[in-house]
Amino acid sequence: MENFKEGAFIYILASGVVLFVIVQSLFFLIKSWKHGKEIGLTSKKMTETVTASAVFTIAPAISIVATVIALTKALGIVLPWIRLSVIGNIAYETTAAEAALEAFGKTTAQTVTDIKDFSAVMWVMTVGSMLPLILVPIFLKKIQSKVGSATAKNAKWADTMAAAAFIGLIAAFIAKAIAGSGKEDIRGDGAGVLSVVTLLTSIIFMLILETLCKKFKLKWFEPFAMPLSMICGMCVAVILAEALPPDIAFLEWRG
Repeated sequence: MENFKEGAFIYILASGVVLFVIVQSLFFLIKSWKHGKEIGLTSKKMTETVTASAVFTIAPAISIVATVIALTKALGIVLPWIRLSVIGNIAYETTAAEAALEAFGKTTAQTVTDIKDFSAVMWVMTVGSMLPLILVPIFLKKIQSKVGSATAKNAKWADTMAAAAFIGLIAAFIAKAIAGSGKEDIRGDGAGVLSVVTLLTSIIFMLILETLCKKFKLKWFEPFAMPLSMICGMCVAVILAEALPPDIAFLEWRG
């Protein structure tokens, strides 16, 4: 069972999932193209739309790659690849994986060597992401009507609630980097020098990229700012982990 994370079976499973996603995408692309012709859209206009959509998927894809890299140490490359080929993001996938591993007294900073632990993580990540697919078709229309009526009455209130939800999500990650607890015998799973440096580096790169976008009016580059900032933060953390003395690089005040 040494290769259960990257054995033949799980690669076949991953290939099946990715193939299904590709076939489904092509199916709807062909159907949409035919319908576009039926309603009088030109091939040139549709080609421009498809190209623009493809370009703007690059930025989210970079974030997905960053998430896969973040989970590779604990779960290998195949399971994160499967999960993020279908639905998910760094906020959900890492939280779900950590919650499942914490039940076994482990963290994503450790390599999962027990197939039962790996199976539990896989089920938690998968079942948890299925809930929106069930709730959205049932409740989305009602939620949209309620939100729509609230927005019509007070647009500022709706903007404030959306901003508050986003700030709350970001604040949770900031708090974990500064004061997140870890285990004493595991390096890198708690709040310490590397977590804070990664956080600050990502913020600095984000501010720099946003400033450049505004100054040079690079509207097309804005979606790339956040994923690139995340990757830059990770790269700096890796460099410092190798360059600094271990006593400094892996110093943790909540380890």
